[in-house]
Amino acid sequence: MSGVQQQVRQFYDQVGWQQLDEGYFQNAHYEDLRPVSAEYIHRCHLRLLRHLKPDGKYFLDAGSGPIQYNEYLAYSNGYAYRVCVDLSIVALQQARQRIGTHGLFVVADVAHLPFRNDVFEGVVSLHTFHHLPLEEHQRAYRELYRVMGRNSTAVVVNGWDTPPLTRILESPLNIRRWIRKTYRALKTKLGLLSQSTVEPKATFVHKNTAHHLKKMLSDEMQVAIFCWRSVSVRFLRTYIHRGLGGRWLLKALFWLEEKNPRFFGENGQYPLIVITKNKPAA
Repeated sequence: MSGVQQQVRQFYDQVGWQQLDEGYFQNAHYEDLRPVSAEYIHRCHLRLLRHLKPDGKYFLDAGSGPIQYNEYLAYSNGYAYRVCVDLSIVALQQARQRIGTHGLFVVADVAHLPFRNDVFEGVVSLHTFHHLPLEEHQRAYRELYRVMGRNSTAVVVNGWDTPPLTRILESPLNIRRWIRKTYRALKTKLGLLSQSTVEPKATFVHKNTAHHLKKMLSDEMQVAIFCWRSVSVRFLRTYIHRGLGGRWLLKALFWLEEKNPRFFGENGQYPLIVITKNKPAA
């Protein structure tokens, strides 16, 4: 196991997949769980169902975590087994509590899957590939493609590295972010901020760009990029509030994403990447 893999596993075993009092995992801090955003987040989660086969025998969840949100359960409802793969044993233990005998649980690296070719009729990977070194991204996509069944699809959700819409929408926030970071660092250095209030260090993240992804995969597999969600959690928490018509703004945003899924998929924060594996020509 590489140093990056060990770091990612340690973070999620010790921090990310620890349950909080409110019934969520620590990793939920990276999502907007406020009621004002709930409908929008829910509808974005369900976008995956449009691109997955509704039923089959084996469904692969590559980097499953604990199957963190209820919407995730719907992806494998029509399958006999959901095969959960993760580096974190803690994650797989939590996933087993959620789905019981519907699940099969495997400790493995998504870039080195221990399965034979063409076995899974449905595949998802959610917010996982950014924990791989950039040179491993291509191998991970190849592995998903290898284990996919013929005439099936895989859906990958991840975040882009500073996409155009994020740079535009969040540019006013960068100065405030820098000031807050500098202020916290100074208080910590002076001993004015207790260690218990310092946020835990995040784990390894290396995100891709739409341009690089298309260049990397276009000659190897059929790939289409749609919108999963065009705005970041940082954007939602800053600009979307109940008293300022937040729910209606998100309804309008969802409508725009639906009308222009490829534009928002390539230029927004979170793409929905669909890989198709067709049957070979007769």
